[in-house]
Amino acid sequence: MRMLSKNQIKRIQSLARKKGRREEGCFIAEGNKLVEDTLSAFECDLLLATPSWIVSHAHESLPKIQEVDEQEMSKVSQLVTPPDVLAVYRIPEYHLNIDTLKKELVLALDTVQDPGNLGTIVRLADWFGIRHIVCSPDTADLYNPKVVQATMGALARVNVYYTSLPDFLSQVDSSVVYGTFLDGEDIYHTSLTKSGVIVMGNEGNGISAKLEPYIGKRLYIPNYPVGQPTSESLNVAVAAAITCAEFRRRQIV
Repeated sequence: MRMLSKNQIKRIQSLARKKGRREEGCFIAEGNKLVEDTLSAFECDLLLATPSWIVSHAHESLPKIQEVDEQEMSKVSQLVTPPDVLAVYRIPEYHLNIDTLKKELVLALDTVQDPGNLGTIVRLADWFGIRHIVCSPDTADLYNPKVVQATMGALARVNVYYTSLPDFLSQVDSSVVYGTFLDGEDIYHTSLTKSGVIVMGNEGNGISAKLEPYIGKRLYIPNYPVGQPTSESLNVAVAAAITCAEFRRRQIV
């Protein structure tokens, strides 16, 4: 068993930080399910695994694998309990194609900053067959280890782009751009299209004022029963799940 070098340890540890990921052009994924779901989707730069994991995957062709013990894994892992496998992947380059996105249902995230929320939204997008998410530049980094972990492998099937949302939305017909607001129309009694853009806002401030002119359909998720005192708002990931579910429900009823 070849020990990890100090430079390897330092490099992998640096990928926990955005600056390190930018400099290296890589990110990490940890754990059996996450790695197994993503191994065929990304270019693998390095695969660290325990002897037991390697034995259980002996029938597979594994790229750039290096055997490590639990103690070494704990030096580079971001998890409380070191996993059996950790992959270092190259960050892919996705090119946003407006014409393609116009034909599909797309999520747009306006300054969603909590890594857990972003990871959950990617995961629910995967569940509802939404293959593209467009994020404002100040949305949490998709390749933050906490985000990667929260996607549960869904980032292998959902393309995430970072760009100016005003520039993006200005190229989409406002009649099919939806946003969630406290003063919007009841989502359950509003016509919804098969394709379009669903804009979800920041955890504390909602959708920013600069995006409102591009949103033609303001939606509201009503509480139950209507008029009863309740929480001020829904968590953005929960609101996204309810909204996506309603869009998809309309297509099967």
